[in-house]
Amino acid sequence: MASDLDTVTQRLTTVKLEDKPAVIFVNNATAIAELVDSLDGPPTVHPSIFIDLEGVNLSRHGTISIMQVYYLPRKCTYLIDVYTLGDKCFSTPGRNGRTLKEILESDSVTKVFFDVRNDSDALYGNYQIMLAGIHDLQLMELSTRSFSRRCVNGLSKCIERDAPLSIQERLAWVQTKESGLRLFAPEKGGRYEVFNERPLPDAIKSYCAQDVQILPRLFDYYDGKIGQKWREKMIVASKARVQSSQSTTYNGKGRHMALAPTGW
Repeated sequence: MASDLDTVTQRLTTVKLEDKPAVIFVNNATAIAELVDSLDGPPTVHPSIFIDLEGVNLSRHGTISIMQVYYLPRKCTYLIDVYTLGDKCFSTPGRNGRTLKEILESDSVTKVFFDVRNDSDALYGNYQIMLAGIHDLQLMELSTRSFSRRCVNGLSKCIERDAPLSIQERLAWVQTKESGLRLFAPEKGGRYEVFNERPLPDAIKSYCAQDVQILPRLFDYYDGKIGQKWREKMIVASKARVQSSQSTTYNGKGRHMALAPTGW
C-alpha cells in the first residue's frame, strides 16, 4: 500500500482542493476569544463543529499540541496552538463570557469527533474537560454497515472508501497525508515532537487541517444512511466512550481499541 501511495505522490505536481477552506492558526488569547465568539451560536440541527487533536503520546500521559476545529457555517479551519497556550485555550472567555471549555462540555452543542476516546482521555487528563454532546463518526460508520460490525474502521479507511471526494481531491489528500507522515511518523523517519515545533511546518499545518475538513462530508454520507434506531444507539455509545476514557483504568492502546462496542 505504501509503495502505491508513493507512486501516486511522485506523479503529482501541485494539486489543490477545490474551494479550499480558510485555515487560521490560533496562538494568542485574542484569537481564542474570537474563535469562541464564532462557535458560540444558537444550537443547530445539523452539527457545525468538527474536531480532531494531534499531540505527543496523545493521552492523559502525553500532551496535546494542536486542536483542529472545523466550523461548517464559515467553512473555516482553526488550528489551536494548545502546546503554546495551554489552559488559556480553554479558559479565555469570549464577549458573552463563554469559554471553549464550556462549549466542549455543553450537551446542547453537538461536536463531531472521529474516535473520540483518546482525544477525550487527553482533554480530561490534561485540562479536566468532560466532553458532552459528542457524535462519534467512527461509530456512525459502524452503524450504517450491512456487513460485520465486529471491528471499527480507522479514519483513513473511511475516507478511502466513503468520502465523496473528486479524483483531484483524493490525490491531494494522499499527497498531504504522506508529506505529514514523513515528518511525524517514526516508521517513516519522522518524530511526533514535530507537532511542537514553532513555527509549525507548513506540511504539518496542511496535515492537521485536511482530515478535519473532510469530516463534514463523511458525516453527511453516513447521516444519509443511518436509521433512527442506530442513530440513537450511536449517540449513547459515543457518550459511553467519553465516560470510559475518563476512568482510572482506561487504556487507549491495544487490540481492544479495534473492537466494536459490546452488543453491536
